[in-house]
Amino acid sequence: MRRGEERLEIRPAVAEALSAGRPVVALETTVIAQGLPHPRNLETARRLDQILRAAGVVPAAVGVLDGRVVVGLDAGELARFAEADEVMKVSRRDLGPCLAGGGLGATTVAATLYCAARAGIAVFATGGIGGVHRGAGSLDVSADLIELARRPVAVVCAGAKAILDLPRTLEVLETQGVPVIGYGTAVFPAFYSRESGLALETRVDDAAAAAAILRAQWDLGMACGAVVAVPPPVEAALDPGTVESWIAAALAEVAAAGIVGKAVTPFVLQRLNEASGGRTVAANVALLENNARVAAELAAALAGVLSRR
Repeated sequence: MRRGEERLEIRPAVAEALSAGRPVVALETTVIAQGLPHPRNLETARRLDQILRAAGVVPAAVGVLDGRVVVGLDAGELARFAEADEVMKVSRRDLGPCLAGGGLGATTVAATLYCAARAGIAVFATGGIGGVHRGAGSLDVSADLIELARRPVAVVCAGAKAILDLPRTLEVLETQGVPVIGYGTAVFPAFYSRESGLALETRVDDAAAAAAILRAQWDLGMACGAVVAVPPPVEAALDPGTVESWIAAALAEVAAAGIVGKAVTPFVLQRLNEASGGRTVAANVALLENNARVAAELAAALAGVLSRR
């Protein structure tokens, strides 16, 4: 047994698929525990599972349960994350304390990236990554960006969360050597909105092209991952100017209340939901489902590449 394996439980369905070279897609749990209101969170968790399975992909939701990281949570366990009153939000730095404490921990992008890489999963679907928070000279940089530079995992997302400083987020990704691949777009998505106005240097229009880039990168021995940036569906996307006005108002509340750290994002998301009359939650769910579909295609394309090697 490798060091740490007693703390990392890869469920049989996931382990068998990985061993056989079949496609697997990792999923985080903070979006279920902290990102969406109940019961929409549980409905979304079930829907993502269905989308992946319908595409012939094994879903591998990640979370901390009873002193172990579980890769491949079952339906009952996902319900625990969706319904529990107290769920710890677990980034990479929090894995040790949460495991030692034996509590329920929902993994962020950073923690899920780490665990997916340990399990051997190459594709991870989420809503939006973290990034550089707003504010001149802000040193509040998400661990998501650092883990992307360390783990050979492709993160399929609708860009970074719109509440962040998107230009600086892209600059940090460039500094860390993490490619940002526009999927069907040459412009970085702004989570709820299809375009941020920030041009991307790499665009692909299908999963095979994205898989070819990833394989070339990893064949060269580069240990970093990649952002596969997918615009939200047209029918669910929101006007960027309107979203920006909601964000500005929510961030003003954050500053006035002295809210800091991990509490900022859930607070702002709640305010956006209220200001939009639920439209931001609807957009979030739609882009999560769309990202799962793209991730399924990418995982299948990578598995096809691997099977020919």
